[in-house]
Amino acid sequence: MSDAADDASAPDGQDVTELADLRVVVERIEGRSVCGMAVGDYLEVTRSSQVRIPEGRHFCLYALASLLPLLPAKQRALAPGDWLAQDCHVACPDPEERLVMRIERLGTSRIPTSELT
Repeated sequence: MSDAADDASAPDGQDVTELADLRVVVERIEGRSVCGMAVGDYLEVTRSSQVRIPEGRHFCLYALASLLPLLPAKQRALAPGDWLAQDCHVACPDPEERLVMRIERLGTSRIPTSELT
């Protein structure tokens, strides 16, 4: 992704924005799993705002709440020295669980800027 991603154009001349698609994986649980999640559980955020959870699985609302402020920033190109470009771990706020998640970049979506809010 380039810093000029917002200036890129699609073949039809529309402005496009490049955003990383993300996967958030439960990396470890250092306490007891109160919410029923397990190591390896994950969700994906694609095309800016589409959240996918594998069929038959769930993702704890409180773990999700701890991720939400970071996801838009992780979707964008970041300077290599930016702390957010280097750090990918987020902890669930439940002190009983001590659940740690890892945010991974999967690829890039090119979305017409007019489709974003």
